[in-house]
Amino acid sequence: MNIRSLTRGDGVVIGAAVVLFIASFLDTIDFEGVNLNAWDNLGLLMSMFLAGVIGAALIVVGRSMPGRKVADLDLGQFGVAFSVFALWTAFWTIIDMEADAGAGMILGLLSTIALAAGAIASPLVPALKAPLVGAPRPAAPQPYGAQPQAGGYGYPGAQQQPYGAQPGQPQPGQAQPYGGQSMGGGQPAPAAAAPQQSGAPSDFTPFWFAVPVARPLYGEDGSPTPIAELAPGTWYLAVEQRGPGLVAQTQDGRRGVLQDTTGIQRG
Repeated sequence: MNIRSLTRGDGVVIGAAVVLFIASFLDTIDFEGVNLNAWDNLGLLMSMFLAGVIGAALIVVGRSMPGRKVADLDLGQFGVAFSVFALWTAFWTIIDMEADAGAGMILGLLSTIALAAGAIASPLVPALKAPLVGAPRPAAPQPYGAQPQAGGYGYPGAQQQPYGAQPGQPQPGQAQPYGGQSMGGGQPAPAAAAPQQSGAPSDFTPFWFAVPVARPLYGEDGSPTPIAELAPGTWYLAVEQRGPGLVAQTQDGRRGVLQDTTGIQRG
């Protein structure tokens, strides 16, 4: 999973899950000198501590793999349900305790509060929807069709012909096609380049692009369920114009429609 696809809300969920797992090894009950942690109480361990950790994992996996469902529910929805259930268990357990609550129980309650709050508020609060890791600073603008200088998925390398170049046009360092006229100093004659300009330009030229924020990629069949999510900091190939959107190809070869193309950075 690309870390740039995570939001600040996902960071809150992951951090709360880590603290909750650590709290399971601390004392939950302090009764007459007998200290027990969550691993000594299987019911409390499964319904509070591990339920919260599992909920956080489902939320993050659902975020990185949109469209995956179980019983017609998204993995993220299952994760939110687990997180709320863990908070519910922690709240009533600490109220009903006859002995003193240990550090593990108190820390676990605070962790489940943060976990449930992050899971519920992430898609609602704009501050939590922002990327966890900022997008890389864009390089200096280059003319359309020029060869990019940075690497990344599918990014044209130094040995590849950039998009927008004429099919038969020799590149620097390449041998001139057989039959081409040459002038003194090894330079091609103007007549050799003239046929390259006679072809009619195509309606759409594929190009590489990156998105400023994470955006869903929908199926070409018009399905409302996303098939993938484009993450900032990764280059994707636009292969076709589809109305106001673009048909893009992901790292694993899947193709879909990017409906929101505002602010994309062309390579």
